[in-house]
Amino acid sequence: MKKLIRITTVPLSLEKLLEDQGQFFRRYYTITYISSQKERLKKVAEQQGVEHFPLDLTRKITPLKDLKALYRLFRFLQEHRPEIVHTHTPKAGIVGMLAAFLARVPLRIHTVAGLPLMEAKGMKKIILRFVERLTYRCATNVFSNSKGLQVYILEQRLTDAQKMTLIGQGSSNGIDTSHFQPQDKHSKTIQSLRATLGINKEDFLFCFVGRLVSDKGINELVVAFSQVHKHYPNTKLLLVGPEEADLDPLKLSTRNTIQTHPNIITTGFQNDIRPYLTMADAFVFPSYREGFPNVVLQAGAMEVPCIVSDINGCNEIITNGETGRIVPPKDAQVLQMAMEEFVQQPELIKQFANTNRQQILAKFERKVFWHNLLHQYQSLEKKLS
Repeated sequence: MKKLIRITTVPLSLEKLLEDQGQFFRRYYTITYISSQKERLKKVAEQQGVEHFPLDLTRKITPLKDLKALYRLFRFLQEHRPEIVHTHTPKAGIVGMLAAFLARVPLRIHTVAGLPLMEAKGMKKIILRFVERLTYRCATNVFSNSKGLQVYILEQRLTDAQKMTLIGQGSSNGIDTSHFQPQDKHSKTIQSLRATLGINKEDFLFCFVGRLVSDKGINELVVAFSQVHKHYPNTKLLLVGPEEADLDPLKLSTRNTIQTHPNIITTGFQNDIRPYLTMADAFVFPSYREGFPNVVLQAGAMEVPCIVSDINGCNEIITNGETGRIVPPKDAQVLQMAMEEFVQQPELIKQFANTNRQQILAKFERKVFWHNLLHQYQSLEKKLS
C-alpha cells in the first residue's frame, strides 16, 4: 500500500481535530503519525492502529529546535519515501512541507485551519506571513478548512488559487453526529455533575469550550457575562478548557474576575465535553479568528443554541437569525445584548438549535468528509501517474 504521513505539532490535534481519521484511511494507506510528546503520540497512534514517529516540535518560535526537527524529518522521509505528506497546524506545516520538499515527496499537502498572523502585529506578523508563504510554496496543494479562510489567503496573495482546495463544505474532519447528539438533561449523571459544579435547576447556563486565551474572545466574554449577571442574577458561565498563559495570556482583570466571580465556573481541559454541552442552555464562542471550529459543530449537533463571532468558519456554520446569533468579534456590548436575548427568549433559541442540527447533519457528517478527502488524495495521485 502507498504511504501516507500525517504531521501535527502536538498529538492533541491528531487525537481531537482529526479524530478517527487514522482508522478510516488505514484501509487505503500505510499511515504514520508524526508529532511531539512521544508517549502521548504513541498512545494516539496505537488507538488508531497506525505507525508513529516522534518529532520534537514546539508551538513557539524556536529556530534551533526547528532546524533539528527539520533534519530528522528529512532523513525519515528519505528513508521511508512516502507518496503523501499531509501537515496540519503552523509549525508542523513549515517543518513538514520544507522537509517533504527537500525529500522530493510527490504529494505535499498542508491544511490551513486558522492563521495566527490574522491577529499578529509588527515584526511577528511579518515573520508569520513569511512562514505561511514558504509553507505554501513548498506544498503541492493547500487545503483550507473554511471558505472565508480561503478567501483571506488568496486576497493576501499567500499562494496561487490553483493550489487551493476546500474539502466539501469545510471543516478538517466533519463531525460524528451520532456521537454528538442531544442527550437527556435530566439524567442522573448530568444532575450529579450540575450539583458538583454548583449549578442550580433555575440557573441559565452559558458555556464556552476551548482554550482560555485572548484570541478566543474570553476577555470580552467575561466582561459581557459580568453585565448580564447584574441584570439576570440566575445566570452562570461555564468555561471548559485550559488556560495558556505563556502563549496568549488573558488580561489580568479577566483572570481576577474568573477567579473571584461566584457565578463563573472553570473545569480545565476535559476529554469528553458532551456532559458540559448537555448542561448548557446556550453556547458562546466569541473567537477572534478560526479555521473551522469543531466545537461550534459539536454544540450545534447537540442542539445547544449558539452565539458566535462574525469570523470565517463560525459564520459558515451559523446563519444569523435562523440557526443562532452572530456578533462582531471584540465587542463585549453586542455580545452582552445577544446573551440577554437568549435569556429572555427560550422559545426562539430552541428553534435556532433544532434548525442548526438539521443543517449540520446535511452538510458536515464526518464519514462524508472522509470520503471527500479520500477522493482528493486519489484524484491528486492520478494526476501524478
